[in-house]
Amino acid sequence: MLEFIITTIVTFVIYLVLTAGSGNFGFLSLEEIIMGVFLSVIVGAITRNYLCKSRNYRMLNPVRWLLFLIYGFGPFFFAMAKANLDVAYRVITGKIRPGIVKIDPQLKTDYGITFLANSITLTPGTLSVDVDEDNVLYVHWINIPEGEEKKEYADIKKVCGKFPEWTRRVAE
Repeated sequence: MLEFIITTIVTFVIYLVLTAGSGNFGFLSLEEIIMGVFLSVIVGAITRNYLCKSRNYRMLNPVRWLLFLIYGFGPFFFAMAKANLDVAYRVITGKIRPGIVKIDPQLKTDYGITFLANSITLTPGTLSVDVDEDNVLYVHWINIPEGEEKKEYADIKKVCGKFPEWTRRVAE
């Protein structure tokens, strides 16, 4: 029952955010709220076992949401801006040594590894290609430094900076 309630509330909040400001007499109309509750109950009933499969509710902690916002508007934004400039430089100059490297972020949860893989993929010049059963990530990198391709594991700081540290703070 707890899974149904959590899924329904999260779905309703997402619905309210997506429909905000479309009401006739203010922020939301009564019809939108009723429809949101109706749809959220249906989605909660259908997906409760999928969204709460692990029975781990640590991501409901508001502190983790705050850390996620700080990460998104702070370190991730600046890393993305820096990577954009680097990719633009490499496109203009042609200095590219692409390849796939293996990194071990030492993350324990599926959510953590997914969070890190998405952060890497959203950063220009890198793309998460695969993850194995030991949570080792394979990353396509636009410019592998000399000698890095010979190592068993690439230097994680060079590939994705402080993303794994922030992933541990937010997701684990």
